[in-house]
Amino acid sequence: MTGPGRADEYRRMARLRCDVVADSLGLATSVTVLLPQPSRTRIGGGVRDLDTPPPVLYLLHGLSDDDTAWTRYTSVERYADELGLAVVMPQVHRSFYTDQAYGGRYRTWVTEELPALVARFFRVSADPAETFVAGLSMGGYGALSWALSEPDRFAAAASLSGALDLAALAAGPPREEDPRIWERIFDGAPVAGSDADLFALLDRLDPGAAPALYVCAGTEDPLHPQSVRFAERARAAGVAVTSSFGPGEHEWGYWEARIRDVLDWLPLPR
Repeated sequence: MTGPGRADEYRRMARLRCDVVADSLGLATSVTVLLPQPSRTRIGGGVRDLDTPPPVLYLLHGLSDDDTAWTRYTSVERYADELGLAVVMPQVHRSFYTDQAYGGRYRTWVTEELPALVARFFRVSADPAETFVAGLSMGGYGALSWALSEPDRFAAAASLSGALDLAALAAGPPREEDPRIWERIFDGAPVAGSDADLFALLDRLDPGAAPALYVCAGTEDPLHPQSVRFAERARAAGVAVTSSFGPGEHEWGYWEARIRDVLDWLPLPR
């Protein structure tokens, strides 16, 4: 039996699929949000004081996914429930979290308009010490790009199987299912050395101001070498980075295991 105090209430998660207008895109889009909710009747829940706004994780999807993918293919809702963590998952289509040359301003949507909407709609922490960003594949790039560009906004950032070397990818062979993706995003502008280049962002970063970084990729993943190079460059730049490069492929079984590792690694209030 639980007592009458809020600290004795069981947690559960509210899951919301929000259809919103994104002015930066000029269209309606979707965001999936997980919010800790007190409950006295939930079976199997944990216990946490919910009087204070919960810490928040912006969790980014990959190239072929949408804002529902993390909740459909992993148990992130249950893991976040255990930690009392709010999770915000925006939809960005195949944008690489950029303001595209021919397309939407998805970077503006995610980094400027979305946090303002979250602050307006939901009761979550606004403290950078309790704000985090992570993502898989394309979302791993998006997470590190955001964190390295605005390091004062996050305590930690994580990439799972990230597409971290956009210069190499853009210079490579066209993608069969989307052969003009790089033209749509960059219109032929060089990526190397630009603000879209994570390695260039590392070179410009003040190591003392950087959030903690986590980088992982399975050794059987074609993107594994990019994550290894990024982790090595980050360490050489004096940036704190935790890395994990064990067996695994570019698939949801690997990300299901690693997102639990990432959540355990986050510097959350315990």
